[in-house]
Amino acid sequence: MRLVLLLISAAFAAAAPKPMFDGKTLKGWHQCNGKATYRVENREIVGRTAEGSPNSFLCSDREYGDFILEYETKTEPALNSGVQIRSHQYKSDQEVVTENKGARRVRHPAGRVHGYQVETATAESGSSGGIYDEARRGWVANISSDPTASKAFRDNEWNKYRVEARGDFIQTWVNGVPCAKLVDSMDLTGFIALQVHSFKGDKPAEVRWRNIRIDDLGGHEWKRIFDGSTMKGWKKDGGGEWAVEGGALKGVQPGGTTNRGFLISEDEFGDFTLRMQYKISKGNSGVFFRMGAPSAKEMGFEVEVDPTRDPGGLQAPGTRGWLQHTGEPDKNPEWRPLDWNELTISAQGRRIVVHVNGKKMTESLDDPGRLTGRFALQSNPRLPLEVWFKDIEVMRPAR
Repeated sequence: MRLVLLLISAAFAAAAPKPMFDGKTLKGWHQCNGKATYRVENREIVGRTAEGSPNSFLCSDREYGDFILEYETKTEPALNSGVQIRSHQYKSDQEVVTENKGARRVRHPAGRVHGYQVETATAESGSSGGIYDEARRGWVANISSDPTASKAFRDNEWNKYRVEARGDFIQTWVNGVPCAKLVDSMDLTGFIALQVHSFKGDKPAEVRWRNIRIDDLGGHEWKRIFDGSTMKGWKKDGGGEWAVEGGALKGVQPGGTTNRGFLISEDEFGDFTLRMQYKISKGNSGVFFRMGAPSAKEMGFEVEVDPTRDPGGLQAPGTRGWLQHTGEPDKNPEWRPLDWNELTISAQGRRIVVHVNGKKMTESLDDPGRLTGRFALQSNPRLPLEVWFKDIEVMRPAR
C-alpha cells in the first residue's frame, strides 16, 4: 500500500507546474525587438517602456506545445501589455493582412515577433484575457462584448491569469473567470514572451509579472493521410476521375451528368482537426467529413470548395442542406479563388470550426449531426470540374 501511495505522489509531483522564472535573474529568457528594459525586483519581472521603441518582448529560451500556463501581472493603466504564447520570429520580411479596425496589409521586418498574445489592457477596455494575433491577423478572440469576461480584470491590482493550450484549442481565465475560447491551429508550438508595448507618455510606464509557472503537457503534430505519390488509403466511388499529379490529388469531371463521385478515405474519424491545400479552376467540389455511405441520405458534412463563392461554407447534404453560407470573397481578403488555399476543419464533439487561409469562416458549437465517419473529396457532375488537393494532414498527439 505504501508503494502505491508513493507512486501516486510521484505522479502528481511530476505533473506539478514548474517555475519559468527563478525570482532572482532572467536566466532562461532573452529579449527580442524593441528597447524596453526588463529587470528583476522583489521576485518580479518588471518591464519598463523606452521612448521611441517599438513593441518589445522578453522571450523564453524554450518552446512549448501543449501546456497550462499561470502567471500574475500588474500594469499601469496607461500601458497596454500581454503575454505571447506559441510565438515565433519572422525569418524574412513578411507582408500580412491584419484585421484590426478594418482589413489592411502590413509589412513586418525579419525578426519581428508574431503569434498569439493573451491581452493585458485596462478594466475599461474589457479586452484583457482575449487573444490577439500579434503582427499577423489581429484579434482572433475578442472578449470585450462578453458581459462577464470583460469585467474580470482589475486596474492597479495583481491579476491572475491561466492559459490552457491543447492541440488547436486555447482557453484563458482572468482571476478565475473564463474568458477566451479559441479554436485555431495556425501554430502548435512556439516560445512564450512578456510584452512591453510601444508607448508615448510624459514619463515611462511599467508592467510587472510574478509567479510564472508552466505545466508542460507535450504537444500535437501534423500527420499525413495522403502520401503525395499514391492513392493508398483512399478509394474511388461514383463518377469523375482521380489521379496523382505533382504531389496532389487531381479530380476531373466532364460536366453535364448526374453521376456524382467521391474519393473516400478508408479510415473513419470521430473527433479530429484536418488541414489541406486546395485549388479549383472550374466547376464545384467539396470536402466531406463524418461521412457515411455515399448512397445514404445522411451523408455527414460538406465544406464548400468553389472558385466563385462561399469559401469554407458548411452544409449537411441530403438532410439539412446549407448550414452556413460565407458569401462573397471580400469576406476573406486572403482567399485566392484560382490559386492554392489552406483549409482547416476542426470537429470536436458537436463543435465544428472551419478556417480558410487562417480566417475563421464558419463555426457551429452544438450541431446535431453525425459524430463519426470518413473524409471524402467530391466530384460534382453538374459542371466541368478541375480541382486539386494536397498536403492532407490530421492533427495527432506528438510522440
